[in-house]
Amino acid sequence: MAAASEYVPPVADYAFLYHEAFGLDIVARATGGALTADDATDVIEGAGEFAASVLAPLETVGDTVGAQFVDGQVHLPDGFAEAYQAFIEAGWVSAEAPESAGGDGLPGSVRAGLGEIWNASNAAFALCWLLSAGQIHALDAAASEEIREIYLTKLVSGEWTGTMNLTEPQAGTDLGAIRTIATPRGEGAGDGSWSIKGQKIFITWGDHDVAENIVHLVLARTPDAPEGAKGLSLFVVPKYLVNADGSLGDRNGVETVAIEHKLGIHGSPTCVLAYEDATGYLVGEVGGGLAGMFVMMNSARMGMGFQATGIADRAYQQARAYAADRMQGRVLDRDASAPIAEHPDVRRLLLSMASEIYAMRALGVYVGDLFDQAEGTEDAATLALAEFFVPILKGWATEDAIELTSEAIQVHGGMGFIEETGAAQHYRDARIMTIYEGTTAIQSNDLIGRKVIRNQGATAEALFARIDATVADLRAVAGDAASDVAVRTAERTADRLERAVAAARRATADLLGFAGSLRDAHAVSVPYLMLLGTLSGGWMHGLAVVAVAKHDAATDEDVARLRTADFYGAHHLPRVHALAETVASGETV
Repeated sequence: MAAASEYVPPVADYAFLYHEAFGLDIVARATGGALTADDATDVIEGAGEFAASVLAPLETVGDTVGAQFVDGQVHLPDGFAEAYQAFIEAGWVSAEAPESAGGDGLPGSVRAGLGEIWNASNAAFALCWLLSAGQIHALDAAASEEIREIYLTKLVSGEWTGTMNLTEPQAGTDLGAIRTIATPRGEGAGDGSWSIKGQKIFITWGDHDVAENIVHLVLARTPDAPEGAKGLSLFVVPKYLVNADGSLGDRNGVETVAIEHKLGIHGSPTCVLAYEDATGYLVGEVGGGLAGMFVMMNSARMGMGFQATGIADRAYQQARAYAADRMQGRVLDRDASAPIAEHPDVRRLLLSMASEIYAMRALGVYVGDLFDQAEGTEDAATLALAEFFVPILKGWATEDAIELTSEAIQVHGGMGFIEETGAAQHYRDARIMTIYEGTTAIQSNDLIGRKVIRNQGATAEALFARIDATVADLRAVAGDAASDVAVRTAERTADRLERAVAAARRATADLLGFAGSLRDAHAVSVPYLMLLGTLSGGWMHGLAVVAVAKHDAATDEDVARLRTADFYGAHHLPRVHALAETVASGETV
């Protein structure tokens, strides 16, 4: 049985993705040659070593001991504070921050790999990094020079951590119902500060003892603001006030009322925070709160896709190791020494998990690279496609991660249901991902409302055209491939992708046909999102087949990639057809 602390980073997969899966060195393209795929692979390898040795050993204690709330203070399990200090001293926070914020500005394709690794090794710990990273992007986009100097620099260095404060007891998805009030202190304060009053719930890493200060990014309503979301503004509210010389002063008026007792991610403190005459500073313009917060939310939603990939891969690695060692029952057509990994159905489960995880991993890198391509250019079409993929990556990957972590328990059999094996933790940790940072329904509503119906499917068709091009490439390489297995896989993948993209086009036309009956469209928005996610996963495998088929000879690693792609095409891609039929039905009840 694999110990819960064991973790093997997927360095070979990332090397393949950066070097050749997309037809060129995407890292060199994104950085103008300043970094190459070899450099990026070295970064992934270094992060993997750090994660495996420092973060992964804390995953079990984070789950079993969890965050503790004692005498109004939140305490993380032993080792978390030391791990966080090691994390910032190794430069991982600043490495991922954009250059405009004072960071090293690693490209999005590399940040995707790092996001997976941090979450695979310790998802609860990684949430601290994820929220800080999101706030860095938000402040970089909207904050004044003074806020940048005081707060952003400390976030980029990792000395302080950040949070996102949206949810209130009466305001979850409906942010327009937020009641937290921000009142200007007036000229007497002399610093442009505001008084913040209200309560926020479900605040991830809202309080802890691993860093010296916490910067809360708070949505609040100003006096005389209009009702609804347009009346919201955004404020920086530190846990400890900052003196003129940059040193920390008194505790601000932010009290931790409680921490939640949760199904999973026990090592991540989820807090109830009360603001009582807390000092805050406006970020951006009055009434512009949602625009600033959406920068952070989109960053976090991308992060959820990486988290899904990481947790799913950790569960898969443990299941694969267990199946390779476990002896139970005579395996059909094998000798008595065969482990359960050779049972046909266990083999199916393991191949299923491997094929989906690769699809999720590749799509995360692809979307990160799309944002890299769009950054600093006027390429509106590439940016539109990148933004189109955000709800798909978040929704599809997190939904699939729940299924994958459940399958990992199934591979373990009864032992998977026993907490000692650690398999159940991955399932429990994964369950929140389809809920926080916007439920799957919120993602699908964004997808169909803003990104399909609004432009009459133009961006969806741009995606389908790219898949068409890959189908053509598959047919071309099938005629030239050096190995028979590459020829067969390329031909089958081309046929399956061609049928699947035709079904996706029909589903999109059906969805657009519901424009006059939005209840019909929204009733099938989640199936439509899952359809596009499943199709995109098949496309990622198609691109891999094209790259592998160009090799002069098939290595063992090549054969494994082709087998995984073939499995995905036979077992997962057919879901597109069933989902297309569901989309066509509209609201049938």
